[in-house]
Amino acid sequence: MSAKKSSRHTPCAVRRRGSLNRRRFLATAGAVAAGATVSPASGVAEGKTDAFSFRRELPLHKPYDVVVCGGGPSGTAAALAAARDGAKVLLIEGQGQLGGMGVSGMVSEWLGGDNGGIFHEFATEAIDQGIARLSNWGPAFDPFAMAHYLDGKMAEAGVDVLLLTQAVDVRAADGRITHVVIFNKSGLAAVPARAVVDATGDADIAARSGCKIVKGRESDGLMTPTTLIFHVDNVDETALDAHFRKQGDRLLGQVKQLQETGAWPFPYNRFITRKLNEDGVWMVNTVRLVGIDGTDGRSKSEGMVRGREEVQKLMEIFRKHVPGYEKARIKAVAPLLGVRETRRIRGQYVLTAADLAAGKEFDDIIGYSSWGSDIPDPKRPSDNPNRLRHRGHTPVPYRVMVPEPIENLICPGRAVSVDRIVLGSIRVMSPCMAMGEAAGRAAAMTVDGNRAFRDVDTQALRQQLPIGDPS
Repeated sequence: MSAKKSSRHTPCAVRRRGSLNRRRFLATAGAVAAGATVSPASGVAEGKTDAFSFRRELPLHKPYDVVVCGGGPSGTAAALAAARDGAKVLLIEGQGQLGGMGVSGMVSEWLGGDNGGIFHEFATEAIDQGIARLSNWGPAFDPFAMAHYLDGKMAEAGVDVLLLTQAVDVRAADGRITHVVIFNKSGLAAVPARAVVDATGDADIAARSGCKIVKGRESDGLMTPTTLIFHVDNVDETALDAHFRKQGDRLLGQVKQLQETGAWPFPYNRFITRKLNEDGVWMVNTVRLVGIDGTDGRSKSEGMVRGREEVQKLMEIFRKHVPGYEKARIKAVAPLLGVRETRRIRGQYVLTAADLAAGKEFDDIIGYSSWGSDIPDPKRPSDNPNRLRHRGHTPVPYRVMVPEPIENLICPGRAVSVDRIVLGSIRVMSPCMAMGEAAGRAAAMTVDGNRAFRDVDTQALRQQLPIGDPS
């Protein structure tokens, strides 16, 4: 193979081939920071003993001030905020479109209240453009149109975007990440980065760089059920609304009757659906898959297969037993599994339910959530035993995004440093966008001042954020 052909690992490898020859980047695949552990059962796994390692030379991608790993609500907001503050930004997303769970996961309603800023910008522009409508819970939108909208926002801000690309590992030295290792159809490449935003939702980058993390329930490590969302169209909304008025919008009584006759074979006991932005088009959030680990490749694959099977069975039941669904059709099944809980960092501070119950005040709040604690039991998917006692809104301090000990890494989104009960409130999309916006602005500040995320002046940061009175 010629040298020219072998340079196709990265878009900039041809231009920088001379530099690559002078500056070799040697990586151990799957474990630049910590040693590869490969299991034939599930791919890269944690703590396995069967392993092999190999070394190879990786092409160097062009460098960036800020590399954002994950293009969901927190990642898109972080990339946009950092770029608007003058940073050179690369946004990496594993799916073929931005938007994360709202788009690829098809949970196409932004919940958690209006945090202003980028969330408000996205919501109002989407409504004005006919992409979304304002429901009583939050903006409900067309995920396909939203993907196109987000493409435009990144291009407008000058964010470089790599879709269908995974951030698979990092190289860390002296408490800092120096390179993010990425993989896509071009192969492996190493991206030099001054600051890194882990917006993966699973603390992937934090875990691979040696940060302190926890996973799942403290007592046994189990995690809340996952969901495969699907959208339906051709729903007779008049008939469905009349049925809801009789039965309640979760159909608890009807589902109980179906369970007693054997017509409802699932471990969950409620029908959850929401109207989207078009008449007759509804999102169904009913499936609850127990026993899925969102950090394990084989387990997630199992979840997708089980989820699609349950989607088909549910639609048979809905058409037969739910007025308004007789002629409904499956419009789309999400290509991304809905994972509510995996890893969380142990950061500068751990926000607890006791803090909220006591009304503890924080001087570094960067956003709020108005969502209740939604964290179903790992074994009983319709039970939500943990309830927050607070003043109606969950504050999000900046410190819960700052992991230890890597100093140029920040983790907005559902992998923040909180206990599980609090996670149930702040894991939804509006607070994730607020965290992302704060993380992106903080990233630009760290690059500009050559400082660690833990040393960011949070009062100066807060002055740049649209933090209002949550009441």
